[in-house]
Amino acid sequence: MSTSSRKAAMAKKDSATARPPRMKIKKGDHVVIVAGRDRGREGTVIVADPERQRVVVQGVNMVRKNKKVDYQGARGAKEGGITNAEAPIHVSNVQLVDPDTKKPARAGFRYDDDGTKVRISRPGGKDF
Repeated sequence: MSTSSRKAAMAKKDSATARPPRMKIKKGDHVVIVAGRDRGREGTVIVADPERQRVVVQGVNMVRKNKKVDYQGARGAKEGGITNAEAPIHVSNVQLVDPDTKKPARAGFRYDDDGTKVRISRPGGKDF
């Protein structure tokens, strides 16, 4: 067995038990879309999925879905039809909004004197 195929087999084995990659964007963050059809729009992150590297932003990347009539609503009315919902966006297509300049900013980390990890904006160095 060659060394390259051995490394590939080991990498495949390790990836099954590996932790999901980390994201610098969390639920509740104010972000701006930097790529795609909604470029320039801002919103709040509703769901962050680090395993799939995707986020759902409120009011952005809206898609129409056909909802099946499968339950009864109030007073026995059956509900269904076409609904609008947010679809996930890849995390590389969103950036945090710098609270001071109101422009897109990369996120970084810094450790305080007491050892706590703090998220900062990259250009300014201020805390998010």
